[in-house]
Amino acid sequence: MDNLKKGVKYRFTKENAAEMGRRGQKASVEAARRNRSIAGSARRIHDTPVTEGSDIDRLAQLGIKDEPINADKVAAAVFDKAAAGDIAAVDKFEQLVEKAAAEYAGALTEETRRALALVHQNYLPNISSNFGAISVAALKHRYTHYEAFGGRGSLKSSWASLTVVRLLMEHPDVHALVLRKVANTMRDSVYAQYIWAIGMLGVSDFWEARKSPLELIYKPTGQRILFRGADDPMKLKSVKVPFGYIGITHFEEKDQFAGREEIDMILQSTMRGGSDFWNFETYNPPLSRDNWANMDSALDRSDRIQHRSCYLDLDDPSWLGDPFILEAEELKKRDERRYRHEYLGEAVGSGGNVFHNLEIRTITDDELKQFSTIYQGVDWGWFPDPYAFVRLHYDPARETIYLLDEHVGNNMTNEETAAWIIAHGYNTAPIVCDSAEQKSVADYRSLGLQAKPAAKGPGSVDYGMKWLQGRTIVIDPARTPKAAEEFVHYEYERDRNGAFLSGYPDADNHTIDAVRYALNRVIRSYRSNA
Repeated sequence: MDNLKKGVKYRFTKENAAEMGRRGQKASVEAARRNRSIAGSARRIHDTPVTEGSDIDRLAQLGIKDEPINADKVAAAVFDKAAAGDIAAVDKFEQLVEKAAAEYAGALTEETRRALALVHQNYLPNISSNFGAISVAALKHRYTHYEAFGGRGSLKSSWASLTVVRLLMEHPDVHALVLRKVANTMRDSVYAQYIWAIGMLGVSDFWEARKSPLELIYKPTGQRILFRGADDPMKLKSVKVPFGYIGITHFEEKDQFAGREEIDMILQSTMRGGSDFWNFETYNPPLSRDNWANMDSALDRSDRIQHRSCYLDLDDPSWLGDPFILEAEELKKRDERRYRHEYLGEAVGSGGNVFHNLEIRTITDDELKQFSTIYQGVDWGWFPDPYAFVRLHYDPARETIYLLDEHVGNNMTNEETAAWIIAHGYNTAPIVCDSAEQKSVADYRSLGLQAKPAAKGPGSVDYGMKWLQGRTIVIDPARTPKAAEEFVHYEYERDRNGAFLSGYPDADNHTIDAVRYALNRVIRSYRSNA
């Protein structure tokens, strides 16, 4: 400095001290700005995507397939030298690997260490041992796709939710997306399932549950488990996470999706921005072996591991409770075919199922509030054929029928069934009845119901059945159990050689006929315009 020349004694005063401070601060700021500028440039170079085709191909060979950046290119160059025998490069590459591991370990706070310790302690005790192989494969990331299917009580969804939560907590840059076909069925089903899984792993205190939108947040890191329905593709495209990437997807009730194409299209939009991906698919096999989900599971894929099980495969089936076991055994005695399908998870259908357009799922109360146009139908019966009343909503824009309620039984008088309809408040909408019993229609009218006979004619049964086959039919077994049973198990008849016969069998189809009568006017309007 000029004022510190040799032989000149410098006197510090308040004023020149302040001046020196200002000069020093200015120099420091300028130096810091230069350093920040250099650091910023280095960071930008570090994060810039690789665009050269040959570089992209080389990085893909090394396993870096999603949006590689220059940092990947540098690491690959060090690896190539190490692989060629360059000892210095070998040492450098090992240092990079060790540094990455140390950074990860250092990034773990005491909070995350405690959470992971609980997960590792509680995971295996809550997993049935028959899920061992697929669990190890998922935790070691040996495949991309993990499929679990089987009958009721096989714990496939429990396994998937426990595993997804553990994987997310072990990979701090990964988020999860859980999907069902319809969004408004998630809160009381798969969302509740994941809250259960978090509780069973002993880490509820580390998670925050939000209901609008449905999501679970891992508080130590901010990672999210998002819940979305595939019925709104635009919302799926707009799904964003605050950092990292969506590395885990879980398709619950896979068979309810429109097909493999719909699932693949969703995966194409989610599998990006990261290096490791896990896709879980769980479902109960549909009745027909020709259903797309059953046929998809039969395909041999090198990137997929599958697990099939039923309640009998569990370490201790009694864990499901005595009522579950008794119900299964009773159904086995009464209808072994249904038992094999519902409890053993077998696709026992011959391929001759009449209805391939069914969605067997919960219809929520929120959905119910939106249904303004109601249709009702009655198929008369006494014994052995039952009486069947069905209440439904039809959405012509989506060509979807929703079965809302039913009343089915034997040996019930017209007065008794009319009283049930009135007691449930269903007498405000018309009821279209089988016209074969005009006296019963007249009885309903005299009892205060808006009953009218269904219009029939040549070919009306075949046309009506074909019309129903062309619509999506949503059935909630809790609301309409008899309809669920009839629609799922209704098959074409066979001749003595096993060939399917044309036409529709007039047996075990009472709720089906009631649905057809309820929509009689709608079906006839389509036929007249055909």
